[in-house]
Amino acid sequence: MKLIVMLTHNDVTVANAKEVFESCTDLPVCHWGFKNIGLPVEEMKDLAKAIKAAGKVTHMEIVSYTEEECLAGAKLAIECGIDYLLGTKYFPSVAQFLKNSSTKYFPFCGDVWGSPSILGNSIEEIIEDAKRLEGLGVDGIDLLAYRFFGNSAELITQFSRSVKIPLVIAGSINSFDRLNFVNQIQPWGFTIGSALFTHQFMNAASFRKNLICVLSYLQGIMSNKS
Repeated sequence: MKLIVMLTHNDVTVANAKEVFESCTDLPVCHWGFKNIGLPVEEMKDLAKAIKAAGKVTHMEIVSYTEEECLAGAKLAIECGIDYLLGTKYFPSVAQFLKNSSTKYFPFCGDVWGSPSILGNSIEEIIEDAKRLEGLGVDGIDLLAYRFFGNSAELITQFSRSVKIPLVIAGSINSFDRLNFVNQIQPWGFTIGSALFTHQFMNAASFRKNLICVLSYLQGIMSNKS
C-alpha cells in the first residue's frame, strides 16, 4: 500500500510546494504528487525534477474535466516526466496520447465535478464505470471515495471486491479512523494532502511533523496487523 503525499491544499498545488517537499526528503516516503493547477508550468517542471532527483516517484492529479483540459493535463504530465497521471475524466484521446509513454494512467471513475472535486452516482454505477475503464485498459483507478455523497466505507468495500486493477483512494483522508479503514482495505495506494497542511493529525504542528505522525501511525497499525 503506497502513501502518496500530495503537495496540495483544497485541490490546488501550494505555492511553496518545492520547499515543503525538500523539508521532507529524508522521510521514508517514496511517492509524491501535486495537481495541475496552482503553479506556473515551469515551476511544476522544476518541482517534478526535484522529486525525481531525490529518487522519488512522481504523481500528477488532473482536476479538470473537459476533454481539452484533460488532454492538456496529460501533455503537461509528459512534459514534466510524471510517472503516474491521476484523475481526468476518461477520454480515448487522453488514453491514446499516453499509450506509448511510460506514464501510467489512473483516471477518475463515476461522475466527478467541482473544485474540490465531488463524486456522484450510486455505488453500483461507480463500480460499473470502473469496470468499463478496466476493460478499456487503463492502468488503475483514482477513486474519490471520501468525496462521495453516499456511504464512503461501503463504496470502498464493494469497489475493492469488484474491481481488480490498482486502486488509489484519493481525497479527504483526514483522520486516524480513515487511516485505519484504508489499512484494512489495502488499496494499491492512497493520497494525503490538505490534512497535512491543516494539522489534522498533530494539532498546530508543521506539515513535516504531521507527515511523521502519519508514518508512525501507519507503521504501528501495519505491525499490529501482521
